[in-house]
Amino acid sequence: MKVYTKTGDKGTTALFGGTRVPKHHIRIESYGTVDELNSYIGLIRDQDINQNYKDVLIEVQDRLFTLGAILATPPEKETLKNGQPRLQNLGLQDKDIEYLENEIDTMEENLPPMTHFVLPGGHPTVSYCHIARCVCRRAERLSVQLNETEPTDAHVLTYLNRLSDYLFVLARKLSYDLKADEVKWIPRK
Repeated sequence: MKVYTKTGDKGTTALFGGTRVPKHHIRIESYGTVDELNSYIGLIRDQDINQNYKDVLIEVQDRLFTLGAILATPPEKETLKNGQPRLQNLGLQDKDIEYLENEIDTMEENLPPMTHFVLPGGHPTVSYCHIARCVCRRAERLSVQLNETEPTDAHVLTYLNRLSDYLFVLARKLSYDLKADEVKWIPRK
């Protein structure tokens, strides 16, 4: 199988189920941004961090592939002609969201309470977390926009929302673990 198909040379691409859409379609923007997010998660995972964080990030990357597949499937193509779901063994579940919430709670047990806004930075790994958080928020905004015109699995929106929370707390926890400076934002008078 060749990497290049030449089918997208005129600015369109195929969704799951074969429907062709422009490459700037909101559905493509949504799952393309999830793919970008997945790449940043990989960058964080490649850093010198605790193996538990790496294991969680691998799980997140797996879920993001699933989430991308969900976003790449238009509602009218979710069911095959034989009546079976197109993504039969794929899906996001409540347990995937609870997993992130449990990880957030575990990290926060060892962090001082937040009393101020935090400026991104202090250590390259922490900065990667903040970049990933911002990309995650963009993926969420695009998915919300898509959902307004073509209904999307509600777990997609919730998972992206919770993942951005996880990435924020991971940035704080890594700042703590790496003894990096957490710069407080203080409004100018």
